[in-house]
Amino acid sequence: MKRRKYVLTAVMFLIAALVICFTLPQLAEPRFQVENKIRSLLHRYDLTSRADAYEIRQIMTQDPSTSRTLMWQSQDEDNRALAEIRKKGEKASQVVPATSSVFTDNGVTRHLHTAMVTGLTPGTSYEYRVGNDRKRSPWMPLETPAQGSFSALIFPDSQSADYSGWKALAQKAFKDHPDVSFFVNMGDLVDNGEHAYQWDAWFDALQGVIERIPVAPLLGNHETYTLDWKVRRPLAYLQLFQLPAGDARYAGEFYSFDVGEVHFTVLNTQDSELKAWEPNLLKDEAEWLRRDLAGTKKKWKVVLMHRDVLQYGFASRPTPREEGFSDTGRFFMPIFDEAQVDAVLTAHLHTFRDRGHIKGFRRDETGPLYLLTGVAGDVQYPGLWKQHALDKMVAPQPEDRNYLLLRASNEALEFICYDKNGRKMHAVTVTK
Repeated sequence: MKRRKYVLTAVMFLIAALVICFTLPQLAEPRFQVENKIRSLLHRYDLTSRADAYEIRQIMTQDPSTSRTLMWQSQDEDNRALAEIRKKGEKASQVVPATSSVFTDNGVTRHLHTAMVTGLTPGTSYEYRVGNDRKRSPWMPLETPAQGSFSALIFPDSQSADYSGWKALAQKAFKDHPDVSFFVNMGDLVDNGEHAYQWDAWFDALQGVIERIPVAPLLGNHETYTLDWKVRRPLAYLQLFQLPAGDARYAGEFYSFDVGEVHFTVLNTQDSELKAWEPNLLKDEAEWLRRDLAGTKKKWKVVLMHRDVLQYGFASRPTPREEGFSDTGRFFMPIFDEAQVDAVLTAHLHTFRDRGHIKGFRRDETGPLYLLTGVAGDVQYPGLWKQHALDKMVAPQPEDRNYLLLRASNEALEFICYDKNGRKMHAVTVTK
């Protein structure tokens, strides 16, 4: 009993001391100053791990070695949203205010928050958390790539009816290659761009990945579809991913970024869907593309685009169609030749194919390498396409989910294709 009495007495003295600490010395201070000190105490002891923050993600910037875009959502409106970042192992941190917006689509309201982190050091391990001035998420890792070699995951179309297959593929790919610097999703991230559930399912599949490494997404045709399968501007895509602006008139639709010695150019190939809103898209994008490719000093140039450059004949439809080049290919391929692009990756057709090097619309080893990246979701077209005369390798049929790993160095670009079980299907290397 005596021991219990002593413990109770000690607790009472501690409570009294805290009350005196935060009241008597502050009687002349405004209430908000007292509240700020209490918040500071909470922050010091990290009692802030229940933040209203979900679908936390890192977004690609023009130079991810020195900057990063952090985005997240909250259930409730939060005008005091912020991010906090520090070097791994250090106590001192930097607070970065976030901009906040409200986006309602498909009857779902999202409170979106974006923090732009700059001034980072290349090749450095950081950790960050997000929230507001009261509550913050747990610390999460953020790595800035150095100027040398790196690797990245490249996922083809992930659009699905059931996103469990996409989740299994993405999670296994990251588990097998945990040291990648970022990942790419080649457009058609979701089956329907207006469907809020599909976006939530896409983000859910990437938990444990997208908050650890940045995503470089592409705009696909399915991002422009309404619930009744008509066409609109890709409103959800543009709100959910605050991307670099290649051209301010088309912010977030096409952009470029540098990692190591590779300059990546991301194109928007949805000119037919967006014609009513952006009648000059192709002309303006081509002008920007020439400037972008001519302006880089990096050794390697890689183009990422959703629609494919070849046209395939149908193997399993009654409507005949001759093989050749698509309108997209005929428009962009001469620009790639002119700029001496090293590799062009495409998607849209849900099949993996290596076409080798093409220049002047024919096989030429001095031209860019063209890879059709395959399919990462459950929308698959078994036996639909004939083999093209320019196909050097076609994935085994009927086709299932796959992804690519890019290994980049000053000496070479290596593209390795893996199936959903992590088995290597194909590999090709570009040198110069």
